Amino acid sequence: MGQSKSKTRRKIIVFSAIALVLGGLGAAAYFRKREVVFTVQTEPVARRSLTELVVANGKIQPVVQVVINPEVAGEIIDLPVKEGQVVQKGDLLVRIKPDNYIASTNQSHAAFQSARASMALAAANLEKAGLEFQRNKKLFEDKLISDSQFLEAKTGYDVAQASHRSSGHLADQAKASLDRALDDLAKTTIRSPINGTITKLKSQRGERVVGTSLMAGTEIMTIANLDDMEARVDIGEVDVVLMAVGENARLEVDAFRDRKFAGTVTEIANSSKTAGQMGGGSSSQEATKFEVKIRIKERESFRPGMSVTAEIETRYRTNVLAVPIQCVTTRLPKQPKGDKKSSVSGTNSTNKAKASVPTNSPPATNTTNTVSGKKPGDAPKPIEVVFLREGERVKMVPVKRGISDDTHVEILEGLSEGQEVVSGGYRAINRDLEDGKKIKIGTPGADQDKEKKTP
Repeated sequence: MGQSKSKTRRKIIVFSAIALVLGGLGAAAYFRKREVVFTVQTEPVARRSLTELVVANGKIQPVVQVVINPEVAGEIIDLPVKEGQVVQKGDLLVRIKPDNYIASTNQSHAAFQSARASMALAAANLEKAGLEFQRNKKLFEDKLISDSQFLEAKTGYDVAQASHRSSGHLADQAKASLDRALDDLAKTTIRSPINGTITKLKSQRGERVVGTSLMAGTEIMTIANLDDMEARVDIGEVDVVLMAVGENARLEVDAFRDRKFAGTVTEIANSSKTAGQMGGGSSSQEATKFEVKIRIKERESFRPGMSVTAEIETRYRTNVLAVPIQCVTTRLPKQPKGDKKSSVSGTNSTNKAKASVPTNSPPATNTTNTVSGKKPGDAPKPIEVVFLREGERVKMVPVKRGISDDTHVEILEGLSEGQEVVSGGYRAINRDLEDGKKIKIGTPGADQDKEKKTP
């Protein structure tokens, strides 16, 4: 009797376990059939005006800036200015000790006077030789002197002419030396070439400076006109081709965070900053940049070297179809029905294909290429798409985009005005949504990816 009850109890336990297993398998199959509903936001396709911007960083610099270098060497004996001082054109900046240049000028002046005296003597000799020649010529014509006497008079006249020309050249040479000495003496006094502010002062009184006419001498100071400033920014090679002189720009200077300044593009470099360094081994890894100058229209207390961010308006469109910029994403294109086995349409298909290959089989990529007869380079490339709302589901629509601003992008092909496109959330657009997926309108949040039973 006891054994019969024990057997009955075992059967009940076994059948209960089997029922639980079957119930679990059924529940798993049921849950697998449930569909994911994504919570999204939508926005209608509308017409608007767009301005495409190129953003670049750079520095504020004066439009006119002059570096003061001496053209003669010597000791600074007078430096009546200081850094930050405002100067006018013609104001005294530097005086270099002139003693040596005064002596050189005096010597050149004496040499010039001597050359002039020699030229006057040569002129007198020429006049005398000329008169002698004319007298002998008349006598020779009257056959009163011999041929040798006439030739001697003619030779003396020719020599006097040559001597006079030579003395003239020597006088010119002495005059040039005097002019150079006077010029060097004048260069010992340096005056401001422009109206401006001394932005940098590198020398001091008593210091010896070097200056030659063939190379830049010692840098004494820098003068800049701070009333006329520009932004110098570096633009990449992809964006620089979109730009033109005269385009408008908005400038944000770090020192004036609450303000934006208007500007105009005045100059675009024809060669890149790295063009002269292409022989180096590391220059090929550097980004290619072109310097663009933007004249600032407003006056402010800018200082050279301030950091600036420029937003340059390159293209402008009015009354064009546009959607929020986050609506446009990329997906692999749909494949023809007869080509499903030989290609993939998304991440999930790729994973399934890999899972179906036995562990001891050749790589999945080679198998696919062999079956389809396609080369590795024939793999589909991602295309730009948006997700169009059609009732409770979405339709993946390829689009062609145009220009864009900070928030919206122009749609050239694929959409029409009034259609409703998915504009959020970020994960749904860029990762989860596929053609035909079910959606509901709401604020994407914690319940964005919750599952919902289909009726």
